Amino acid sequence: MAYTWDNRVAFVVRFLYDIDNNGYLDARDFQCLALRSCVLEGKGDCSAARLQKYQHVMLSLWEEIAQLADFDKDGMISVDEFKTAVKNSCVGKKYDEFPQAMKAFIESNFKMIDINADGVIGVEEYRYDCVQRMVVDDIKVIDDAFNSLLNDDDRKVGGLTLSRYQELFAQFLSEQNENCQAKHLFGPLEL
Repeated sequence: MAYTWDNRVAFVVRFLYDIDNNGYLDARDFQCLALRSCVLEGKGDCSAARLQKYQHVMLSLWEEIAQLADFDKDGMISVDEFKTAVKNSCVGKKYDEFPQAMKAFIESNFKMIDINADGVIGVEEYRYDCVQRMVVDDIKVIDDAFNSLLNDDDRKVGGLTLSRYQELFAQFLSEQNENCQAKHLFGPLEL
């Protein structure tokens, strides 16, 4: 039940976009995401050039999401509005068919998780990302979730490359099957 499509999409809203945890998305969430991305990628440093880059990415993402999902045009996107937009623009589609700003977000999210900037999300980076968002009392649960994502090529390189992360992120949003391989992309989900 935790891995239904509805729950996975609600997770994206709650844990990836709704930075202020008020239950809906608005422009402020994406301003905060820009700053967070800049600081995390810079490992504490927040250069003006990097911040400007992330502000552009996140503002573009907000504008695209608002265009796709703010059906009542109130400047706020509820979880239900977001689900409807994802269903309309992502379900059944490959990564290359996703809206451009969403692809930019996915790439920047990969960079934030890839702490050592080696181009691969390893188990340690995955663990770090998971424990920032959720309460987990057993490292084995996180490690099992990570290992369930890996195919033979992933194991050879020691984790998830950007292209593989993009593929899995697309599956996370586009496949309505509760047992899709990408269901653990963000760790062991709760209801």
